[in-house]
Amino acid sequence: MTIKTTPYNPFDYFETKEEINENLNNAFMDDDPRIFIIALGYLTRKKGRTKVARETGLNRESLYKSLAEDGNPKFSTISRITKALGCRQAVI
Repeated sequence: MTIKTTPYNPFDYFETKEEINENLNNAFMDDDPRIFIIALGYLTRKKGRTKVARETGLNRESLYKSLAEDGNPKFSTISRITKALGCRQAVI
């Protein structure tokens, strides 16, 4: 018997925009900046990578590379992705 599984995406379990924003903010506040990039990757998968790529003007390969665990995206790329995801950037 073969059991088919799907990758775990924590953002699939958040029901409100507030929960998503709180999780993303917590990831941003982590001492390791990769945690925020990984969280953006999860959120991008939830929305649909093809759709996010189209909305940001990035090709899918660039989006994958930017949000990979070892990715190192420019701030302008992060800004485009967060806007496409409907998130707001704020310095408080």
